[in-house]
Amino acid sequence: MGKTNKLTDKTRTTEMNTVTDMIITEYEKANLSSDTYLTNIFEELLPINANLTRAINRIKAESNLKEMDALRDSKVRAVHYLTLGFVHHPDEAINTAAKLVNSVFEHYGMNIVIQSYAVESSLIESLLIDLSKEDLQSSIALLPGLSQLIEELTTAETAFEEAQLTFQTKKADEGNKESASEIKKKVIVIINDKLIVYLRAMELVDETKYGKFVKTVAQTIDDINTVIKKRKKPTIVKDAEINSAWLLGVGSLILSFWTRIRICGVSNKINRFRIKSGITVLKNFV
Repeated sequence: MGKTNKLTDKTRTTEMNTVTDMIITEYEKANLSSDTYLTNIFEELLPINANLTRAINRIKAESNLKEMDALRDSKVRAVHYLTLGFVHHPDEAINTAAKLVNSVFEHYGMNIVIQSYAVESSLIESLLIDLSKEDLQSSIALLPGLSQLIEELTTAETAFEEAQLTFQTKKADEGNKESASEIKKKVIVIINDKLIVYLRAMELVDETKYGKFVKTVAQTIDDINTVIKKRKKPTIVKDAEINSAWLLGVGSLILSFWTRIRICGVSNKINRFRIKSGITVLKNFV
């Protein structure tokens, strides 16, 4: 019967959410609903963990929005630099076509990518409308790869707008609710200060009834604690390595000292005395 460890507070919000889900799943399989106190703990834990899941999903939606913004920025740059390259093409027909397309892009400029989400979307949509005009199509067709990049920019802008809608919806649903970090603190208190403390006692009281569930919970927590411990392992420098480095440094100083003495023409007797003193000091430190 091993000790059931508590969950480290270094656990990330997503890790906490996953571990809690696993513990809840095991509880539901363990058929321990007759234990009123344990049931109360899980009735408290379930809604809070559900809130944590929603808060994490909101973070993921925001992260996805940033990724989609970075993607459309890259497509804007691709259209710009490809067109700009063709402006210097030796073929007159190609560089003339490139100059015409580039004149349209210069109306917007690369400042598009540093605007707010809403302004950038508006500018990209306007740029795409201009690039779709009939009088530009023959010029675009003369520039290999440009039509594909314009299509990719269109797709990237659509993906961004969908991601923004998802984020805004989640944000509106959540309102001013607690952050994932704040909710995580509540979850860890329930698990460590209520669930683990209770399971330790009940395993001693009735190992047959609680033993399997307790062992599963303990293993789940130990697994994540091990992952977190390995994630930030301090670098340990051995004493031998420190001594070697120190000896090398001192040896270099003695050699430098000896060279200076010889250059200055100090007598051999004084030289030997000083070197001997230096070696004595070195031995005392080692």
